[in-house]
Amino acid sequence: MKPAELEKWPATDESRDAGEHKDGGESTGHASGRRIVEILRAGKGDLSDDDYRHMRKVVGYVRRHLAQRPQGDVRESRWRYSLMNWGHDPPAR
Repeated sequence: MKPAELEKWPATDESRDAGEHKDGGESTGHASGRRIVEILRAGKGDLSDDDYRHMRKVVGYVRRHLAQRPQGDVRESRWRYSLMNWGHDPPAR
């Protein structure tokens, strides 16, 4: 997803309902999405080692989650919405 899309996405009900919520608060993916926007908007020279660690975490999450793709139409699934919180909008197939 592009940064502008990812900035708007967390305000949706679908985004807030997807993912794992610790103690009823914000989901891990929701917080990650905000961080991804910051990283995407930063210049390459401005990225820290922690930023690179976070992006490796994102890639790992997306790969694992894609491997768990449910059958059928995923356009309105929590599976897709969770991935979108992490900055990836999978094809509907």
